[in-house]
Amino acid sequence: MTMTYYDSRLASVTLVAALATTSVVALSPSTALAVPPGGYGDLVEAVSPSVVFIEVTGKASGTGPAGAMPQGMPEELRKRFEKMIPGDRGDAPHKGVGSGFIISEDGQIVTNHHVVDGADSVLVKLADGRSFEATVIGSDAMTDVALLQLATDESLPVVAFGESDSMRAGDEVVAVGNPFGLGGTVTSGIISAVSRDIHAGPYDDFIQTDAAINRGNSGGPLFNNDGEVIGVNTAIFSPDGGSVGIGFAVPSDLVQTVVADLQDDGTITRGWLGVQIRPMSDEVASVLGYDGPKGAVVEAVTEDSPANKGGLEKGDIILSFNGTEIVELRDLTRAVADTAPDKSADVEILRKGDKITRQVTVGTLGQQDA
Repeated sequence: MTMTYYDSRLASVTLVAALATTSVVALSPSTALAVPPGGYGDLVEAVSPSVVFIEVTGKASGTGPAGAMPQGMPEELRKRFEKMIPGDRGDAPHKGVGSGFIISEDGQIVTNHHVVDGADSVLVKLADGRSFEATVIGSDAMTDVALLQLATDESLPVVAFGESDSMRAGDEVVAVGNPFGLGGTVTSGIISAVSRDIHAGPYDDFIQTDAAINRGNSGGPLFNNDGEVIGVNTAIFSPDGGSVGIGFAVPSDLVQTVVADLQDDGTITRGWLGVQIRPMSDEVASVLGYDGPKGAVVEAVTEDSPANKGGLEKGDIILSFNGTEIVELRDLTRAVADTAPDKSADVEILRKGDKITRQVTVGTLGQQDA
């Protein structure tokens, strides 16, 4: 059996392609600690109009290769599942499905990059049965976030973002989607962990949830108890393609930053430093008197890069960048990426036992830059 992986280095993380038939009502960050009285019926009814089903035709990665389905699926469901999964069909166009949610009355929609990647055409269906053609405003593979625009003059229902940073392990969440082509489906659970690194890329900061997320949920919203989107469902950890209670969502705080950048010109602009880094070893941390490894050890400096021009050298240990303490490697990756190109930044480093500060002028990350 074949599976589609979010990242080849994580052998069990499966992409989930999505529908979500739901829409959201804007409220304040979730402070609720219990299921709302009477259940989630009112919340789901309120959010459903803004969650959409996305059909993609072209070379989109969508849901993954044919055959990536749970074992023991009933025959009728299997036939349905096979129809919605792109496979190796020669010259036949590939089709994929996914979810999204409307964030502006003029029809801007957030979904996953992998849902629309390589799409020739994108059709968006609303919960009330209306369908619209959509264009991709922009897409970011590094965070798996994409922004679409519907071709309509109608005013559409929207959902609001909540603050993902306010969410904690144990807080309740609701996911809405189209698992296995069954139609709008609601699942609930709790946040199992925050800031989860699944080794899918340099910007890993996932919300982990046990709310059931399956194929058909990618790009769909993860709601808090106030009906706000606090995450975008992106991947699952699964041995067989089905939910085992370990799903991952891109946190809304990161999604909003990416979306704002895409809204500007359809592209993402990130800062670039020009170093290759590795973690500090336990031995080095012990010698330096640290409780554990921290910082980023510079293994190489790219010629003519901002780091090179700023005086960074191989063997330097970067302790902070532009005021952000560097504990893990991803702290440096994010701090640099979030710094505007051409801006000066102070870099605190440890060199041969001495702490010194170097100033660099951040460059622009390009496709060729690692």
